[in-house]
Amino acid sequence: MQSYTKPTRHRPADAASRIPEKDLDTASAAARDVSQTLLEAAADLQMSDFDIDFAGMLQTLAAAPLTGGGEAVQSRAAPAATSAQAVQASLAAIAASPLGSLAWRQVNAEAALRTAHTQDAAGAVHGALHGVATGLKDMFDYTGHAAQWGSLLRQHVPRSQRDATVVARLRAAGAIPLGMLHMSEFALSPTGLNDHLGPGRNPHDAERVSGGSSSGCGMAVGAGHVPLAIGSDTGGSIRLPAGFCGVVGLKPTQYRVSRAGAMPLAPSLDCIGPLACSVELCAAAFTVMAGPDPLDPQCLPVPAPTGQWRTLSAASLSVAVPHLPEDAPISADMRRALQCTVGLLKDRGVTCIPAKLPDMALLGKLNAILMAAESAALHRATLHQHPECYGGQVRRRILQGLFLDATSYYDALRLRTRLLHRFVAETLSGADACLLPTASGVAPLVSDTIAPTQDHVVAQVTYWTRSMNYLGVPALAVPAGTGEQRLPLSVQLIGPPLGEEYLFALGQLLET
Repeated sequence: MQSYTKPTRHRPADAASRIPEKDLDTASAAARDVSQTLLEAAADLQMSDFDIDFAGMLQTLAAAPLTGGGEAVQSRAAPAATSAQAVQASLAAIAASPLGSLAWRQVNAEAALRTAHTQDAAGAVHGALHGVATGLKDMFDYTGHAAQWGSLLRQHVPRSQRDATVVARLRAAGAIPLGMLHMSEFALSPTGLNDHLGPGRNPHDAERVSGGSSSGCGMAVGAGHVPLAIGSDTGGSIRLPAGFCGVVGLKPTQYRVSRAGAMPLAPSLDCIGPLACSVELCAAAFTVMAGPDPLDPQCLPVPAPTGQWRTLSAASLSVAVPHLPEDAPISADMRRALQCTVGLLKDRGVTCIPAKLPDMALLGKLNAILMAAESAALHRATLHQHPECYGGQVRRRILQGLFLDATSYYDALRLRTRLLHRFVAETLSGADACLLPTASGVAPLVSDTIAPTQDHVVAQVTYWTRSMNYLGVPALAVPAGTGEQRLPLSVQLIGPPLGEEYLFALGQLLET
């Protein structure tokens, strides 16, 4: 193993003197920690091991496409009521909810009702999401509105003149956008912390976090304001609020859903996906949003799924169940929930196979390198000019990237394909999905996430999620009973690249 020499910490040239020294110290220490791990993991990389086309490798290692096996049942996720009644019910729920004013940054009641009445007057089904009231994380271009990205820095940006691709596709399928939802500042807190707007709070216990960074999505769906919300996931930001708030959330395969018109955080890791009240609705929303987009050149040239997952029988499915060591960061309640989930799958006829747990700590730190480097590049100029406009936790996380060297970033990219191959070959080992916790247990207390130890809480909360962003594979968070104080627990089903349909089939087995 190569030795590691601790570098002398130099203040980055573009770190303004107004940035607190303690933030620079914390960021520098975090960068040294992940650099040490990277150096050890990359010790056997050769000069011939270069950064290859990761998007192409995702297609090479893709799950077998679903064909035949019976006629797919086409589902429409429309509400039983009229579109206008569905929107009015959502507006009433928001008004009556203690979390209504926190979860929603803006509610566009008049526009939503106009759209709903137009649908009802047409007298025909408009699409797969006809009449579904939908919330949008405040990071998407949305015609006539200015996305704030959870930041003070965007209070005066001009209103958007067009919809993000995912918003346009949702509208085309009949969904009715209701407004913009709370989010962590620049999507950089997995607990839902936002120093400017207040922390995301859990609909099951307001003293607990909602999870983030799609905090408003978790709150709005978990509290019953809307059945569907659209968020983003760079290290767990869909799955964590879904898990903590007791709903379903999908992080798709990397590059499978267009990011055109969406706020970037770390483009190598960013994914757009749905949080929903059911697996069926989550699948319907994903099907609408997925598919190539000329406005996003990185979007995979892979068509949206056809719904064949509904024809899969439980007996045809298999799940890899890794052994979790005794010292794994997981509560006793979560361990019992996993055991119960395995029992439920077996009872329904699914084959459960013992499997090797990937190195979650390593994968998480490699994710941290890509996220820190790419977010620092995007924010460097603004952070230099206005450091006081960033919350403390967000500022420290971005600063880490300024202390990373280019070789660390490139080595993290070079290792990505190797570790994806290893995950598919060793952990999935021919199974349709892998079963892991979404989080170590129930949602932590808000007070623990705003204390001096908050950076430790961030690392702990994302332990089970951020590795899958690094690998680029799809992951579906589904409810798995309750833990302490009857708060939601959640498991995630993780598939091979482009394996979302297998996850929907398994998720619906657990749901029913």
